[in-house]
Amino acid sequence: MVAAPSASGAASARATTTPAGRRTLGEDHAPLGAGTLLMALVLLALVAWGIATRQPQPGPEDPVRWLAEGERTASVQLEGRLRTDPVPQPVETQPAGPKAGAAAGGAQGCRVLLDSEGGASELIFSRCPTLQEGWQVRVAGSLTRPRSAPHPLLASAQERLGRQGVWSQLRVEHYTLLKRPATPIADLRRRIAASFLRQAGPHKGGLLAALVLGSAVVPLPSELRDDFRVAGLSHALAASGFHLTVLLGAVLALARPLGRALRLPLAALAIGLFLLLAGPQPSVVRAVLTGAVALVALEFGRRSRPLPWLVAAAALMLLVRPDWLQDVGFQLSVAATAGLLVSANPLEQMLLGGRPRNRPNAKAAGDAADSPTQSEKGAPWLRRWLAAAVAVPLAATLWTLPLQLLHFGVLPLWAVPANVLAAPLLTPLTLGAMAVALLDLVIPQLTGVLLGPLGALAGVLLQVAHGFAHLPMAQWQTGRPQPWLVLGLALGLLGWLLPGLRRRWRLLASSLLILVVALHVASLRADGLLLVRDGDADLLVARHRGRTALVATRADGFSCRRASRLATGLGSPRYDWVLSLDPLASPEPDCWRTLSPLVLLTGEDIAPLGPGQRLRSEGLAVEALSAESNALQLLVGGQRWLLLPDRGALQAWRHNPKPWDQEGLWVGFQPLARERRWLEERAPRRVWISGRAPESLPKGWQSSGVRGSLETGGS
Repeated sequence: MVAAPSASGAASARATTTPAGRRTLGEDHAPLGAGTLLMALVLLALVAWGIATRQPQPGPEDPVRWLAEGERTASVQLEGRLRTDPVPQPVETQPAGPKAGAAAGGAQGCRVLLDSEGGASELIFSRCPTLQEGWQVRVAGSLTRPRSAPHPLLASAQERLGRQGVWSQLRVEHYTLLKRPATPIADLRRRIAASFLRQAGPHKGGLLAALVLGSAVVPLPSELRDDFRVAGLSHALAASGFHLTVLLGAVLALARPLGRALRLPLAALAIGLFLLLAGPQPSVVRAVLTGAVALVALEFGRRSRPLPWLVAAAALMLLVRPDWLQDVGFQLSVAATAGLLVSANPLEQMLLGGRPRNRPNAKAAGDAADSPTQSEKGAPWLRRWLAAAVAVPLAATLWTLPLQLLHFGVLPLWAVPANVLAAPLLTPLTLGAMAVALLDLVIPQLTGVLLGPLGALAGVLLQVAHGFAHLPMAQWQTGRPQPWLVLGLALGLLGWLLPGLRRRWRLLASSLLILVVALHVASLRADGLLLVRDGDADLLVARHRGRTALVATRADGFSCRRASRLATGLGSPRYDWVLSLDPLASPEPDCWRTLSPLVLLTGEDIAPLGPGQRLRSEGLAVEALSAESNALQLLVGGQRWLLLPDRGALQAWRHNPKPWDQEGLWVGFQPLARERRWLEERAPRRVWISGRAPESLPKGWQSSGVRGSLETGGS
């Protein structure tokens, strides 16, 4: 997830001198001046105003208006144009009842956005249709609002689609193709991807096609995506600023002797070609806008500081699209770019054994623009190359670290060395793949010949990604910190990453970092119980000193993937043990076995827990209370919880009650009035109820709602 240029990109990111003797964008970083900070504050104020007044909202004719207030579904018919090709992916379906667990969560379907007159809606097909981008269709089915996440650690369709201005989903029951308009650009991208895949195979060909078109429009094997994500090389697969940087760097280098009159049109042509091939994806549009601003600054800015240009570009993009502020890709790209502009050169100088150059003013910076530092003069070329190659991904990693932890709760531990080894491969692969893509349109007979050596080089990159992805601690699961802790982490890092700050600010930043880490570690090691309710499925995660255990009421694949995301967000690599109470056999037992070395699934050859039997690890244990029901006692550190997942468990416990010594009680259903009265007589200190809350609850009672969560941190 680290957006870092290649090693050659590192060199191009450093200061160079044009034939006219002017300094290009930013190697030397003077201390941030008052004017720069004032400009940033004014632009941030404008952004805040734009966001406050232009929050995306559904229009008056949006498909979601078909749903009355409080109505969940409606049978509707829509007509419109497909925004992209349908994307095959598992269509997660939530079990609707006790007998639905085996069929839920594993269907292979397709999703695609439909642009109609009133607005956009996401179409969900249970089976992938033969449809293409730009085709006009009429669809009929059940319209629903995207579901929110039952817990902040879990992803949600509402959040994903809201960032794209989509407020409804339609589960398609049948469709009619109305028109097949010509889509030459989409056909062009489809042809390039198909040619690469056919000539070089799904892995090598897919990688090369993604370097040209982006992984959003290229079907890549899931294991390839996972390897690049875990190794911290995801930026290589997404059409983004990295690819445009490589293309522009090559064009500007070749056109340097031609003068500005030809250099600018050629650079603009390269930007247009990139947009044409990759398509108007959000990441591509952001890269094009940022690249255009940087190009103007590069050619016309005299001794220009690069950071104000970045702030200006980001502010302008947010004024046009305020919803991009919540887009993870936008946040990571801006943070990584800022890291390269501000910190790459100081880090490089530090790695060379020197000190970063801090110019007191622009004139001093211009006077010494072309004079290398003493560390640069005396260092061998290999050391200089390694310093630049390490400084670029290191700067991007450090500046994006708070966002990595906030959104994913994981840190690619080997991202920097992986990027250093991948850097010499990515630039020739990207330029070569783009050149072959253009030649394929003119002389397709040469594609197979040229893809041979490129495929061999792509194979090396695939091995690099695979090797780093399978190293120990390849993804360090740190857990997702609270937003206020992330803010403290960002401020602490800035105290060290911004050049020119005084020593007292460094000491204050160090103290803040130590405090943030201590508070986050304390939160991860706290004892507690987390209940996540989603429809009719419950996940209970017990935590003790950084260890976790899980009790689940459903054994379907959907619940398994949710449980995996919870473990990652809580900073736990694996559960100590997993107990499923689903009476049906799991359709995806292998998924559950990846979560823990000890998994007990009912419905398999392994018998469920009998009376007195327990699953146990240090500070975490669950014990069966009867042979006739699923009544359980859960131990979390020094706390004891009584678990009654169904009415049968409550009846069994009522007939054989024991002295009440529990910290809390979980009821996995909505109890009747007489059952609530009986429970109140037992005087439990804390009661959790899964599902919709009754009209009134006694003191100490809480309800999760149909989709929600409850959580407690122990004593």
